[in-house]
Amino acid sequence: MGFTIGSIRDIRDITPGARPWRRTRGSVRATIAEYTGRHGWAVAPGARAARGGGSCSCGDTECPAPGAHVLRFADEIPAGATPEEVEEAWSLTPGAAVMLPVGRTFDVLDVAEEAGCRALVRLERMGLRLGPVLATPAGRALFFVAPGAAEELPQLLYRMGWDGTGLDLCCLGLGEYITAPPSDRGGLGPVRWLRPPGGTAAQPPEARLLLGALAYVGHRHRTGMPVRA
Repeated sequence: MGFTIGSIRDIRDITPGARPWRRTRGSVRATIAEYTGRHGWAVAPGARAARGGGSCSCGDTECPAPGAHVLRFADEIPAGATPEEVEEAWSLTPGAAVMLPVGRTFDVLDVAEEAGCRALVRLERMGLRLGPVLATPAGRALFFVAPGAAEELPQLLYRMGWDGTGLDLCCLGLGEYITAPPSDRGGLGPVRWLRPPGGTAAQPPEARLLLGALAYVGHRHRTGMPVRA
């Protein structure tokens, strides 16, 4: 179902300074086609918010999460959709944010961006196979890991001795959504790739392989302790 009068407004009307959709729609749809066709991700049209987190394009004047949720009246574009199918489907929701469902082909480990960047360098130096990593305008780093991590996280932290340490680390799983480039989230600014999706995007690593480094760096960052090389 597309945007309807009264249910959503053109994003250019609520986002000051936004570029006209005509100038960006080709690249956005090409990116969505890459997500669905190359990486095997479904894509859901999401709401947009005025810059700074004001009114939401969903039309709800009391929206609890402006520009940070899927549009309930818009259809999801399934994994495997062709460029032609993406073109047809996205034409029904022009200007929507690009959102990815979590818990199907990947879960997400969510940490502070500074700690995430340090951990990413450490993990790459260790030669571990990594998946995509996103940075949000709220200062978070999102590491894509194999699905099921959200359910396993408490036990994994317990086994590694990190339970009860007040880590600034959580895991997003089934039923949740993240905003993907080239969209902005909540009117705060664009989401960007710290590590773009590549050959491992469809098969991200198990959370346990990353968790030790993320927990270590995150704990030391949170407590103001130096991170050892």
